[in-house]
Amino acid sequence: MKISQINIYPIKSLGGINLIDANVEVSGFQYDRNWMLVDQNGKFLTQRTLPEMALLQVALEKDHLLVYHSLKTSERIKIPIDELSGEKIKSNVWDDAVTTMHVSAEVDKWFSSQLNVNCHLVKMDLENKRYIENKYSFNNEHVSFADSMPFLLIGQSSLDDLNSKLKEPLPMTRFRPNIVFTGGQAFAEDDWKDIQIGQLRFRVTKPCARCVMTTINQETGTKGKEPLKTLAQYRNVGGKILFGQNLIALDKGKIAVGEEIKPYSIPI
Repeated sequence: MKISQINIYPIKSLGGINLIDANVEVSGFQYDRNWMLVDQNGKFLTQRTLPEMALLQVALEKDHLLVYHSLKTSERIKIPIDELSGEKIKSNVWDDAVTTMHVSAEVDKWFSSQLNVNCHLVKMDLENKRYIENKYSFNNEHVSFADSMPFLLIGQSSLDDLNSKLKEPLPMTRFRPNIVFTGGQAFAEDDWKDIQIGQLRFRVTKPCARCVMTTINQETGTKGKEPLKTLAQYRNVGGKILFGQNLIALDKGKIAVGEEIKPYSIPI
């Protein structure tokens, strides 16, 4: 089994970036979900309520993020990567209250115009960590603005199994994984606890419960019924539709496409 994709999503719920390799940090891949959009009350925004966010794509350049509209490519804005001087404001990711840094009024204006909603772009404040739940923690890990865990892994065979049951196959982008691997049986990842990718160790913490975001076409920003309708028929456990596994990293370093992934017994 080998790594076939590495993806990051610098701005939560916007387009992802496919990488050849990536730096593994405690909170996730470098730059992954380090920014997010919030409403006037500091509540995080996602495609669940604003599916048109799927049309805003992100490119990682030398010292900035380039954000552009996929259907109106002339609509674009640059966001400095290392800017740390923004005003600190209170924001919310699900039930977590987090202190974030406001990027700028200019950036707010651009995003508000693109999405037709008043919003602010905020960045992670590294001095105020967002810790994962104790029951999933190995060494007091923290997470970025991801929903709950630093990494999401899915096997290509699992998607192939799902697509064999659909009238129209869906791309992996519907599920927004950080790590995709080829080889192995469908849903082999369900049975893993500890894995090794290249030289780095990871722990599987819990299955990923899927939501309406998987029904949004990432190229058009429109909603449908699949894949939740089909997944509910055979991946429903306790009222939750499961697809993919969440991970924490036990080592820091770098992983790359093509590296081997294997179950691994980690001494405790």
